[in-house]
Order: sequence, then structure tokens, then C-alpha cells
Amino acid sequence: MPARHRLRRNKVPEVTVYFWIIKVLCTTVGETAADLLNEKAGLGLTGVSVLMSALLAGVLVVQFRTCAYRAGVYWLAVALISIVGTLISDNLTDNMGVPLDTSTAVFAIALAVVFVVWYRRERTLSIHSIDTTGRESFYWLAVRFTFALGTAAGDLVSERMDLGYWLGASVGDYLSQSAGDGGLGLGTVVTSTLFLAVILGLVVYLAVTRKDVTEAEREAGLPA
Repeated sequence: MPARHRLRRNKVPEVTVYFWIIKVLCTTVGETAADLLNEKAGLGLTGVSVLMSALLAGVLVVQFRTCAYRAGVYWLAVALISIVGTLISDNLTDNMGVPLDTSTAVFAIALAVVFVVWYRRERTLSIHSIDTTGRESFYWLAVRFTFALGTAAGDLVSERMDLGYWLGASVGDYLSQSAGDGGLGLGTVVTSTLFLAVILGLVVYLAVTRKDVTEAEREAGLPA
């Protein structure tokens, strides 16, 4: 890889138990926060989508400009992508009338295409080598389609197939929706606040302990 294209260090965390816990929490927050903003912000679904997409773009600019993995920036980007991914799916369903089975299939195909093109260009999908701008671009594109797919597929199986809320992003709906709709009735405010607090605590812990820094960086003894 030409030196001008190579970043100095890996830009994403090690996949540990902390990664999966925060990932699941972000998925839940994406569902509830999108509903909360849509209900309380008074901007409408389209307005909220534009606002959150702009915030996401700003955070991704910061993420791409960092020279190494930074827990705070990385997980803020993930949380915003989870919200934007939910909003994309909701816009397709509510504003454009796209059936959930169609959007689920489209997002699944798009995600597969991202992985195929990523591998064909880089010859690797390893998270231990997200050290170029190109690889990081593919990484975040895959994350974005993953969250959109999770929302569409979760809504499909929980609502259209009547299988309940215990799947993927729909856990957020289970916690926030009223008992009459099959949920616990905590509301979007309580659910979003609770999960954001847990995410913040875990991210601060990881930023301090660096337990999710990849093995290569730990062995090299690179500073935070």
C-alpha cells in the first residue's frame, strides 16, 4: 500500500465482550432515540433525518482525521449511525411506502455488495487492518447498512410477522412501547436515557483502561 494512503494505526476496536455489549446497546438506542426525536423535536421524520445525518457527517469527519482508535469518537459515530440507520428505514417505510420485506432485502444485498467490493479491492476484511482511508470507508459503510438492515428486519419479524419485539433493534420498541402494544411502557425518554448512560459509562471505562485496543497496538506499546 503506498505510504501516502496508509494511516499510522488501526482505527477500530478489538471485538471483545465490551464491543458486543455496546453494539447491542447502540442498536437499542438507535431505535428509541429515532422515535424520541421524531416525536419531540417537531421537525418531522425528514427534518430529524437531515439533522442527524449532518451530525453524523461531522463526527465521521473527526473520526477519519484521527490517527488511531479513540473510544469516544468511535462509539459516538456508531451511536449516530444507529439512529440514522433507523431513520433511513423509517423514511422508506413511512414516507415512501416501501414494504419492510423489500427494504430488508435491499439492505441485505447492499451490505453483501459492500463486503464483496471491499474484499476485491483490499483482499482482506480484517478489523485488525483498518489502517487506510479506503478500508475505513468500507468499514463505516458496512456499519451503516448493518444498522439499517437491523431496523428493517427487526420491524419485519416483530410487527409484520407478529413474532414480538425480542429481536435486534426491536428490543428498543419492547422497552419503550406501551403494554397495550406488547411493550413494557418505559417510554422513549426513559429507555434512551438509560441505555445512553450505560453506553457512556462503558466507553469512559474503555477509554481509560484501553481493554479494547487491538493486540497489535498493545504489543507495539503504542501510547493512547
